[in-house]
Amino acid sequence: MKAIEATATINDDGQLSLDLPLNVAHHRRVRVIVLIPEDEENDNERNEDLDDDPKESVIEGIREGWQQALKGEVRPVSELWSSLDTK
Repeated sequence: MKAIEATATINDDGQLSLDLPLNVAHHRRVRVIVLIPEDEENDNERNEDLDDDPKESVIEGIREGWQQALKGEVRPVSELWSSLDTK
């Protein structure tokens, strides 16, 4: 079984609406575990934590990755994917 972490919002009908589409095969049944914060007062604060990193942080990460690539500090994508497989 493969695990995917995603963020979502519960709508007025109690249904989940994913923030981003999942990049997986369609028309499959899945099991879903929903983690809901117990302290509702901090929901807005926690939702902000789920947002993307600040623009400066993302840009710095891209710069670091580019510098590593220029230095030849790379790994094959197949190696990266195999380390993520949880079969």
